[in-house]
Amino acid sequence: MVFIDEEFGTGINNQDPQEIDHIARKYLDALELEEKTRFMQGDLKFLQGIISMGIRYNAKPLPVGKIPRLGIPAFKFTDGPRGIVMGSSTCFPVSIARGATFDVDLEERIGNAIGIEGRTQGADFFGGVCINLLRHPAWGRAQETYGEDPYHLGEMGSALTRGIQKHMMACGKHYCLNSMENMRFKVNVSIEERTLREIYLPHFKKCVKTGIAAIMSAYNQVNGDYCSENKYLLTDILKNDWNFPGFVITDFIWGVYDGQKAIIAGLDIEMPFSYKMKPKTILKWIESDKIIEERINDSVLRILKQKLRFAKKYDPELYDRSQIACQKHTQLAFEAAVKSMVLLQNKNKILPLNLDKIHKIAVFGNLADQKNIGDHGSSRVYPPYVVTPLMGIQQIIGYSKVLYDTGKNLRRATKLAKEADVVVIVMGYTHADEGEFMMGKAGDRDFLTLKPKDEDFIKEMATVNPNIIVVMEGGSAIIIEGWKDKVSGIIMAWYPGMEGGNALAHLLFGKDNFSGKLPYVTPKSEDQLPFFDKNTPAITYDYYHGYRLMDKQNYEPAYPFGFGLSYTTFSYGNPRIDNKKIDKSGEVQISVDVSNIGEMVGDEIVQIYVGYPESKVDRVVKELKAFTRIRLEPNETKMVTLTIPARETAFYDMNLKEWIIESGKYDIYVGSCADSRSLMKLNFHIL
Repeated sequence: MVFIDEEFGTGINNQDPQEIDHIARKYLDALELEEKTRFMQGDLKFLQGIISMGIRYNAKPLPVGKIPRLGIPAFKFTDGPRGIVMGSSTCFPVSIARGATFDVDLEERIGNAIGIEGRTQGADFFGGVCINLLRHPAWGRAQETYGEDPYHLGEMGSALTRGIQKHMMACGKHYCLNSMENMRFKVNVSIEERTLREIYLPHFKKCVKTGIAAIMSAYNQVNGDYCSENKYLLTDILKNDWNFPGFVITDFIWGVYDGQKAIIAGLDIEMPFSYKMKPKTILKWIESDKIIEERINDSVLRILKQKLRFAKKYDPELYDRSQIACQKHTQLAFEAAVKSMVLLQNKNKILPLNLDKIHKIAVFGNLADQKNIGDHGSSRVYPPYVVTPLMGIQQIIGYSKVLYDTGKNLRRATKLAKEADVVVIVMGYTHADEGEFMMGKAGDRDFLTLKPKDEDFIKEMATVNPNIIVVMEGGSAIIIEGWKDKVSGIIMAWYPGMEGGNALAHLLFGKDNFSGKLPYVTPKSEDQLPFFDKNTPAITYDYYHGYRLMDKQNYEPAYPFGFGLSYTTFSYGNPRIDNKKIDKSGEVQISVDVSNIGEMVGDEIVQIYVGYPESKVDRVVKELKAFTRIRLEPNETKMVTLTIPARETAFYDMNLKEWIIESGKYDIYVGSCADSRSLMKLNFHIL
């Protein structure tokens, strides 16, 4: 039963769990104990790994668990999530931008493209399914996740997983409660079990049910134990409650402190090399009965099963290097950028701009001509090119009609603004302002507004030209109360990837329609948000954040969750429920007619929320439980039907240690965003 690496597992039925289990156990029986311990850490030497990652992180696939004697290959790790970090890969918009598309089909197609580019470059394990919940917009790595809502996170993360796993293993991260950056190695997050189960874990559970191969533990502590050493999280919940058949890896280098405790807790692999879990040390723990060999066998068996599950011959036609950043994939990046950008304000219908009526357009801001595609940490992608906002605008309207200036010289900028028919100002953040906290750089935000000098510039330009459009780049909510009333148009463009400039220009000039929706609530002020201190060593995560907190406290946000304008107008009518009474094993189907009553084709995102007016426990006013994206031609109407199973209404009872579906009345809210004033209300009963 010895295979050369390239043939490992290719003779079995990868879709048959019983056959995989049978072959994996044969390998397990053939392994010597020392060989088993070498499954549990990356294959790189410590110094080799530190040096190589210091030169360029993950420039080559990172190998784990190669056993030459039996022909068992290493799996080869590459990072994400906005594309493969190796080579010159396609750079998609960051995850928070893709979250704004609410397009699960698109996200699966992006996963498929990333999977192809990863396999083409020698990897078979993708570590970029980031599904941490965005609790507070100051979080520096908000850009790497999809948003603030657990249901939405689960749908988008599962879609990416399905796409990736057509080609390679996927890893969900960072498990769990990783929602702040500067203190990620130290902070202890205290949380009640119900809040943990209902708010911070459902998206991980959904990806597990989707079949994700691996989970990455977070750096932080949860209720006093580091995530990689937390038996309750790794074994009791993940492996026992959810029946997760895959394996658990650490976050890199500093992901584990006590290797013995981590192994007992259910950790399977230390990444990307041995530091606290060296093979010789593991052998000593076994010899001294500090760890039982069965625990090691469990880890090895989990790893073997996933290696066999994803083992397949390399297809030179599918995984040809011409696939990397090919036209099909860059067009997909363009589509994602178009669908992700959110039109927040459009006074006097200044947008779309009319090409025939614009003689001069002034474009201001350093970011207008900067390749601003996101964080420079572990998620950094190196695409072959980046189209900036300025380049995109110039290509559509012509170079001679564009007046560009950084805006540093206010006198010159004022002169150009007076000459222009319309002014586009590109402002926001860069990798220096937010992102992965490394060597004292980036990390969590210091403020939630634009920089004071940028706000002052916007106000000044508004005094000399009434046609101001502000394009914001960044990874999360930006408070705009100080200047939004002074400008005509406001666009959230995120970190839009390599085709972002083209996408923005197409939207500005009406070649495409805006359809992005905010995957978080935008506050008017910081006092509408949960507590956040980027330097705190300890924090409590309670039940309410985001739109849930806004609803509970009856706050009025600047923009509600799910908000986004379009160049056309959609109307909703005739909402209905197929069955007003269901039992606890049933489901309800909600239908609504959605019409495009405007003059331009457009995409609408239909959202359904559930409320709990008769619950005997404290519950949110409403929460997202279904959504879909539809395209409508002018004067077209479509009936949209979405299903909500009764189990989606359950709450976690901390005394009984189980999920409870209550009998009684439930409210259904149907509409285009979480603003209760715009939602249509229905109800049903669970018997």
